[in-house]
Amino acid sequence: MSALDLWLTRSIPMCLLLQSLVLMALCFPSASMCPKGCSCLRTDAHLHLHGLNVTCSQSRLKEIPRDLPPETVLLRLDHNHISAIPDRAFHGLRWLRELNLSSNALETLGEGAFSGLEGSLQLLDLSHNRISSVHKDAFSRLKARVVVEDNPWHCDCALQQALGGMAAHNHEANTRVLCRSSELRDQDGQPYMAVDADLCNLAKRTTDYAMLVTMFGWFAMVISYVVYYVRQNQEDARRHLEYLKSLPSKPKKPDEAEDISTVV
Repeated sequence: MSALDLWLTRSIPMCLLLQSLVLMALCFPSASMCPKGCSCLRTDAHLHLHGLNVTCSQSRLKEIPRDLPPETVLLRLDHNHISAIPDRAFHGLRWLRELNLSSNALETLGEGAFSGLEGSLQLLDLSHNRISSVHKDAFSRLKARVVVEDNPWHCDCALQQALGGMAAHNHEANTRVLCRSSELRDQDGQPYMAVDADLCNLAKRTTDYAMLVTMFGWFAMVISYVVYYVRQNQEDARRHLEYLKSLPSKPKKPDEAEDISTVV
């Protein structure tokens, strides 16, 4: 066997091994890239969501992982104990297309909860949480389909603005919102779509009424003080007059009496 044949015999298996290692590195991200308690898998291009899928379901997480791979396209955070979403929590995930946050302990959503996902996100699942209130602009720039059922929503002006700011393809979300409580008492327990009122104007009118009642209260207090002040002054004047009347008259001097007699 020549030296060339010997070199090829040794080199070809080495090349195949290197190719295998490269493929494994591409398909299975290293442990240092994958958040603790999660599994990361890179799917093939022929699948619906090809790219890096990060699954953190049922991992007893209490907050959003901070070391999420930036190339993540699918992120499952369902069935955990996450109670809040910090502003810009997903800001570096510019390829993220699906985000599952169902079955957590979320109670409210801020304005920047989904900042950075406006151009890529296609599906956002927030079902089966404890969400009662949202910022009016929480969903305004998202193009994703949002799943919001099974949350104890408080139907107020902010929620009405948030749902109204969704894209047209999110009309289904409005039909799934049930008002656990509402600014209108007779709407408690009713579907959001049954609320036939402008809750923002209602809140404004309520504020106006409160201001009117407050102003009337202050005005009544001022009038009462003025009346009390006038009556008190009148009483003081009457007492002073009675005091003056009770004083003895000034006796006349002898010289004055003689002058009066002479004149007469």
